[in-house]
Amino acid sequence: MSAVGFQVRPASCDDAAAIAEAHVDAILSLGPSAYAREVVADWASPRTGERYVQAMRQGEQFFVAVDGDAQVVGFAAHRVEAGDHRVAVYVRGRASRRGVGSSLFAAAEAVARAGGAREIRVDASLVAASFYAAHGFLSEGPAMHTLRSGRAMACVKMRKPLA
Repeated sequence: MSAVGFQVRPASCDDAAAIAEAHVDAILSLGPSAYAREVVADWASPRTGERYVQAMRQGEQFFVAVDGDAQVVGFAAHRVEAGDHRVAVYVRGRASRRGVGSSLFAAAEAVARAGGAREIRVDASLVAASFYAAHGFLSEGPAMHTLRSGRAMACVKMRKPLA
């Protein structure tokens, strides 16, 4: 897959199951480089499309990157949480480091800007911290993120000021 081998578009509820699959693939393929097996397993715990449908219904905006075979190879999400604009970007392992994440992030950032964001915040996994730093995010330091299982996962609190 090359940088020109995918298309980014707004996601719909019809994409929810494919988003779930891409999310789990990203975690299972990239997570082991920074986390113990138990953390990766909890982080990738079974996900269904319903989780993403509910998020969309609550106003979270999703974008998907689709390859030439119409498979979702990554997604980005933007939401406003307690007044903060937050994003997340996940890319399947086979599609990583090919421009997919950058294109997805650009779509999510554009939505944040259009929504009046003065900054974007993210709790970056240890795997993704360098990606976000390369896109203008500043580290606010290490933190712990609590997974749905209750297990703690190391992360980096980051923010990107917007002009």
